Amino acid sequence: MWSDDAAERHREVAGHFAALTTRVSDEGALGWDAPAPVEGWAARDVVRHLVGWFPGFLAGGSGIVLEEGPSVDDDPVEAWRVHAQSVQDVLDDPATAGRTFSNPYTGDHPLADAISQFYTTDVFLHSWDLATATGQEAALDPEVCAMLLEGMEPIEEMLRASGQYGPRVDVPPTADPQSRLIAFIGRDPSWRP
Repeated sequence: MWSDDAAERHREVAGHFAALTTRVSDEGALGWDAPAPVEGWAARDVVRHLVGWFPGFLAGGSGIVLEEGPSVDDDPVEAWRVHAQSVQDVLDDPATAGRTFSNPYTGDHPLADAISQFYTTDVFLHSWDLATATGQEAALDPEVCAMLLEGMEPIEEMLRASGQYGPRVDVPPTADPQSRLIAFIGRDPSWRP
């Protein structure tokens, strides 16, 4: 189960994602150019998405500018390391973690809570994409999967309208929590490269 502390939660989730990046081959069928479960994406694009959308979102809502790493095209592992460390530094610094994040679409939130809700959760979900695309073990914490699904199902219409999730994939009601969560966000849990 996730820590109640946003900094520790990010450290765990981003660390797991970092471990996945270090095990991706630079070449071969399951390397950085392997197809990902998101239509039109390769494995590299999973990293590109995470290091691409969040800096602007964070800066726009808090004024905090993250350190920029190398291009994902040049070095996806280092691009992720620099990005994740920069986010961790924000969460570990009491002067920044205590700030308010303000966004016209999401409202005002304590900064640490906003990072956890909007970003750390995204890293958790995309861990499945990267692992699956590159032939790694894609096991996510089943308790976290169940908790996220429980929170997302009541706002499904709003989430779908945001364009952030594809159409829900049908799975049996007896499917495990990870399969149900992955299907909810629009991925086929049985997808393989």
